[in-house]
Amino acid sequence: AGVPARRRRRRPARQSGIVSLGFHLLWAGRHSPEPWESLSADYRRRIEPWVPIREQAIRVSTGGEDRARRRLEGEALLAAAPRPAFLVGLDERGALWSSEELARQVERWRAEWPHPVVFYLGSDVGLDPALLESCRLRLAFGRMTLPHHLARLVLLEQLYRALSIVAGINYHRATPK
Repeated sequence: AGVPARRRRRRPARQSGIVSLGFHLLWAGRHSPEPWESLSADYRRRIEPWVPIREQAIRVSTGGEDRARRRLEGEALLAAAPRPAFLVGLDERGALWSSEELARQVERWRAEWPHPVVFYLGSDVGLDPALLESCRLRLAFGRMTLPHHLARLVLLEQLYRALSIVAGINYHRATPK
């Protein structure tokens, strides 16, 4: 008997309405250590066939107090964002959405927003209030504080999940109500 053929994962075709949409993940701090980088890279590879995605760590050198550091990080994060952009701050006081709700928002962005969507992740001192004020949307992954490398991985996975829901790919399995 021959060796069974390896099943290839179906790569989604870029759709005309989604090409101009892009995701930018900007976070205050350093690149995450392994294995976080490889896990994040896996989700980036899954997302890229649908939506261009860019990630950037923004590092601010300051030895000052937390409030001053948070302000400087906020200014640097805002300066790094493309314009125009739909700004989303990840904050524990943000909206608590289901994966399906995020998928509906991704569909709206696809249909109505031909510019990048920027997701901000804060450092250990959080996001600056002025930066959060500039955001059109604040999202939370729960009320708990997460380290930025874990929040980044959760965000990437949820973006992939939302795109797979929109595309009708059998990745998301909703809990029966």
